[in-house]
Amino acid sequence: MVKFMSGTMDRLYELAEPQAGYFTTAQATEAGVSNRALYQRVRGGDIDHVRYGLYRLRRFPAHPFDDVVAACLWAGGDSAASHETALAVHCISDAMPSAIHITVPRQFRGRQDGVVIHRADLPDADRTRVDAVPVTTIARTLQDVAATSEPALVEQAVAQAITRGTLSRRQLRRLVRDTPSLAPMVVGALAEE
Repeated sequence: MVKFMSGTMDRLYELAEPQAGYFTTAQATEAGVSNRALYQRVRGGDIDHVRYGLYRLRRFPAHPFDDVVAACLWAGGDSAASHETALAVHCISDAMPSAIHITVPRQFRGRQDGVVIHRADLPDADRTRVDAVPVTTIARTLQDVAATSEPALVEQAVAQAITRGTLSRRQLRRLVRDTPSLAPMVVGALAEE
């Protein structure tokens, strides 16, 4: 029995490690962990039941964006932190959103308190992972906030992204071509370099 439980925890750790200690019931089932084994691990104190369908390894270190990772797992594998939340994850700007912003596929129909849902199809090229957080790329994030956020926040984010060298000249040209409203901000930030 101990060997079975150890194997269970090994599989759960493999699932949870790249996701800040979190995993879904569906992921556990796919890895061969039964609902009964999950229940036993919750009762034994090894894992916490966070909400319906979502668990976290109890002894896994805290993550600065725990709530964002959990929201993205709740919304499914095609979701990503976006908009002001993505600015915070990428550490560009002083964005401190009061709610978690995630972009989900158009057909997604869930709702959760404290989570702002944006519906759009995100190509793989517009998604990345930053320290366990599924998040929109910096270029996609800037496009998103250009359409929804205060201009001062967008200007700050553009300037910090350029100053830190997180966008290449090619990416900047594409960004300006695809989102003309960002052009003056990009030009201004480049002029200050």
